[in-house]
Amino acid sequence: MMFVDTNVLVYAAAPGAPLHPSARAALVRYGGAETLCLSRQVLREFVAVLTRPQVWAQARTPAAAADAALVLEQRFDVLEDGPLVWERLVELCRGFAFGGRQVHDANIVATLLAHGETRLLTFNAGDFRRFGGLIELAPLPGE
Repeated sequence: MMFVDTNVLVYAAAPGAPLHPSARAALVRYGGAETLCLSRQVLREFVAVLTRPQVWAQARTPAAAADAALVLEQRFDVLEDGPLVWERLVELCRGFAFGGRQVHDANIVATLLAHGETRLLTFNAGDFRRFGGLIELAPLPGE
């Protein structure tokens, strides 16, 4: 099983995104070989990014973004958040230096750990390197 970060899903969903071909290729590559998963946090982040104007895409309406997120919810396994994820996040807070928006990345790691998973597909490898002893970053196509 492999957890898919928000940025991969956003780039795959937006034809004008700079990494659109790589994101789609990564989903095809890994999706054909194993189960892909995400969390409700990722779905919320996906809606947030799609409803913001980007240099490479117009903002979608909240309804259109929610519809796209609902499709993802059906196609991917959803790892639910809950007390165990919170416990893992607290452990990460005690063992690693991060803050602000990095808490969202740490929560993704906590979600992986709480569900016994370790593999992450992301274009933001630098955001997760501090957790390298706990998770594995999947190579992207072309790497």
